Amino acid sequence: MTIEEQRPAGRDDTGGGAATDLSRARGALSGLAIGDALGMPTQSLSRQRIVARYGERLAGFAAGEADQPIAPNLPAGSVTDDTEQAMLVGRLLVAGHGHIDPGTLAAELLAWEAGMAARGSLDLLGPSTKRAVAAVQAGVPVDQAGRYGDTNGAAMRIAPVGVAVPANDLPALIDRVVEASAVSHNTGVALAAASAVAAAVSAGMAGAGMAEATGQAVAAARLGAERGYWIAGADIASRIEWATDLVRGLTPAAAAERVYRLVGTSVASTESVPAAFAVLAVYPDDPWQAVLLAASLGGDCDTIAAMAGAIAGAVHGIESFPTTAVDTVRDVNNLDLDRLAGQLLDLREAGRPVRTTKV
Repeated sequence: MTIEEQRPAGRDDTGGGAATDLSRARGALSGLAIGDALGMPTQSLSRQRIVARYGERLAGFAAGEADQPIAPNLPAGSVTDDTEQAMLVGRLLVAGHGHIDPGTLAAELLAWEAGMAARGSLDLLGPSTKRAVAAVQAGVPVDQAGRYGDTNGAAMRIAPVGVAVPANDLPALIDRVVEASAVSHNTGVALAAASAVAAAVSAGMAGAGMAEATGQAVAAARLGAERGYWIAGADIASRIEWATDLVRGLTPAAAAERVYRLVGTSVASTESVPAAFAVLAVYPDDPWQAVLLAASLGGDCDTIAAMAGAIAGAVHGIESFPTTAVDTVRDVNNLDLDRLAGQLLDLREAGRPVRTTKV
């Protein structure tokens, strides 16, 4: 199926204003999963290798090839650790009525990895999370376990916090980000990155367009950088502003090359999070094209596409993605994203009880 054949009909390009709250919540979770699944076969590959195999931009979901270093032979539409850990965070938010206990999160992440390893998966915990969980197991206090975590593991799984928590009080939102992140990523760099993604999702949930959501992300990143332990690294807020300016006016192909070569697409928070916002600056009104481009960048492009998809889905709603794409990630991975979206939305809406149905 080509890009044009998959383009959704009746897409709202006005910045998300026509979408309902539930549509935005569903869009954030489905957008994350769609971006992740698109980037599954291209993750850890160079941009040159992706272009040679798939063209300048992916046309849709593809299976993991036998030589895929992390996801060999996975069916087209399969998600990776990005979606699975985000759903884990979402379930813990619901169980904790909007709060996450860091010790419980560490235990759940450890159990998740054990389950993945038992299934023969190579897509396990990232370097910062693995180091922190091992530290917790060894008796290190949870507030110290993540003091060196500077990669994008917190940012990749933070979207449910953005769905569940309003962004009109940024310090309060960042408190929730820290709850969901500090056990593995308790550094100013990583917390700034996760705050940026959560704030952009939350702003989209409130009806913001992409430019406003990006502005909220920058403001949140500045506040998030003041939390946690200091570690050397570029300023996330400044990098987001720079990366989005860097691609302005470029063709998608030229923008992709510039992001790949200058912004960077590694697991570093200082690269992958600004890269996601740069892609959204190229396609501010077309979430499907944005995640296709993000998944074609190379490097940690499944995570970049997942973050971009979550933000774009929150801004524009689930209708902005092709129905076939939404159905594919749900059916291939047996994901009940709609139920979790509703539960997270209940947390957001003051005065409404949390649904008691299990995720």
